[in-house]
Amino acid sequence: MMRQAITRNALVLALFAIGTAAVLAITNNSTLPQIQCNRELALKNSLLEVIPADRFDNVLLADSVVATDPLLGRGEHMIYRARMGDQPTGMVVQATAPDGYGGAIRLLIGVDQNGTLTGVRMIPPHNETPGLGDNIDIRKSDWITGFNGQSLSNTDDSDWAVRKDGGKFDAFTGATITPRAVIGAVHRTLKYVANEQAAIFSLPADTDHQESCND
Repeated sequence: MMRQAITRNALVLALFAIGTAAVLAITNNSTLPQIQCNRELALKNSLLEVIPADRFDNVLLADSVVATDPLLGRGEHMIYRARMGDQPTGMVVQATAPDGYGGAIRLLIGVDQNGTLTGVRMIPPHNETPGLGDNIDIRKSDWITGFNGQSLSNTDDSDWAVRKDGGKFDAFTGATITPRAVIGAVHRTLKYVANEQAAIFSLPADTDHQESCND
């Protein structure tokens, strides 16, 4: 009798576990589309921070390509192409500064068709020191807006450094490694764009990274 009771209880527990797993799976599947939409909305808002809305009339997320180049950092990076009336007007490039104080720093870098920076933003999260290196975050400091309007033509190679190293960019009090890393990544990205701009706009859009949600 005891063995039957144990067997019955085990069966009840097993059925309960299966039911719970099924409910969790259904809930997860039902929320995935909303999570994806939330991510896309956040990305759209981030893109608008580095390239003005009046510079393009296409859908940036749908007009993207994947790039792999050491100048952008290790691995694959997305490039969102801006067009106005089908004519290229600029792009937003994902890049990585591998040498931040707390590790790699991911960036969104807007560049217009003349090779001029329209904006730079850090992609959270990051591991830079709170109160020091985290001043790369626009919510903490406006330091990163200092890149606006800079280009390879108006800023010599030697100027792409913090003032302590003979460059033109400010560092943070008590923190030099982080701004050095970001400045280097932005400089390399401008070089990449200058080398590959025509090729970037000749590529077909990457169908694996199409927009999947409507506003």
